Amino acid sequence: MNLEFKKELPLIGIVLIPFVYLATIWKSLPEIVPIHWNSRGEIDGWGNKLTLIAILFMLPVLTYIVLSFITKIDPKKRMSLMGGKLYQLKFILVLFMSLLALFIIYSTKSQSVSSPSFVFALAGALFMILGNYFKVIRPNYFIGIKTPWTLENQEVWKTTHVFAGKLWFVGGLIIILGSLIFESSVFSKAFLIIVFTIAIVPIAYSYLKYRSLKKKEQL
Repeated sequence: MNLEFKKELPLIGIVLIPFVYLATIWKSLPEIVPIHWNSRGEIDGWGNKLTLIAILFMLPVLTYIVLSFITKIDPKKRMSLMGGKLYQLKFILVLFMSLLALFIIYSTKSQSVSSPSFVFALAGALFMILGNYFKVIRPNYFIGIKTPWTLENQEVWKTTHVFAGKLWFVGGLIIILGSLIFESSVFSKAFLIIVFTIAIVPIAYSYLKYRSLKKKEQL
């Protein structure tokens, strides 16, 4: 067994956990199960229980496959330069998707969402962790703040990701605190505003940084 495959075993195990859990409760599930809930934790979508298998493939499996092949399809081969950091990022994202899949299956089994705020808190933790990794992400076409300005200029990429990393960390922390303090139905709008902010502001920052550098070059 080679070293690369050994490194993948924990990730494969994490991917399989939701499948194992679903298999253990499969017979107890009705043919039609809840598959979507609103911000109050109320069921607002139903589907065949086979949909749950598709959800598992769309979440941990697809995430694992994409991140496993990302270095091979990267045209500039910069993702591979991240080394162990890329593996850590892959581990975090696969774990997040598996936890989300487990939460969905558990909620389907109980036909209720006992803690809707859990999803917000989980998303907040992911934003904090990703923000911490932004500063080590090399310029690429797959992960990070990919704008025409960051992809054209390495300095713009670096400064934008340092800035975005801090913003995502703070945004994630606010989301976690908000999910613990406020009811999910109240906090859902604030959550969308925070996500929109941490997504759009770095894009605007990259443009302004690029313009600033171009003006300096023209002087």
